[in-house]
Amino acid sequence: MAISATDASDRVEQLIVLTERLTELIAQDALAFEQRRPRDATQNIEETSKLANVYRHESARVRANPGMVASAPLALRTRLIRATEAFDAVLARQGRALEAAKTVSEGLVRAIADEVAAQRNTGTGYGQGGVASAPAPATSITLNKRA
Repeated sequence: MAISATDASDRVEQLIVLTERLTELIAQDALAFEQRRPRDATQNIEETSKLANVYRHESARVRANPGMVASAPLALRTRLIRATEAFDAVLARQGRALEAAKTVSEGLVRAIADEVAAQRNTGTGYGQGGVASAPAPATSITLNKRA
């Protein structure tokens, strides 16, 4: 999917709208992760994916052919630059929020696995001939999405 623009000004205006909407959606996602409500981040995932794909495609086109936007008025191009800077800042914020959520999740899984391993090892007894039994082998666990 590509932007269908009549001229450079129209293309820049559409890129501004696209960038601002994508920034808004990603900011909402980042906020959801920051507030420890990751499920809320899934509400707009379809729209975010579509817009991100268009943004990626259009950015590559403009990068390959800067003349597509060069004749647009300076004020419009400046607005696009500002919108892109805001987008980059929100992406960095979302990256930090996702990294924090990942760290918490990994810590939780590690704590559960350690507790399971500790409980399994406390029940070792003696086997045939008075030799201590080998601990049960560690196995993986699966968590239910509803839990």
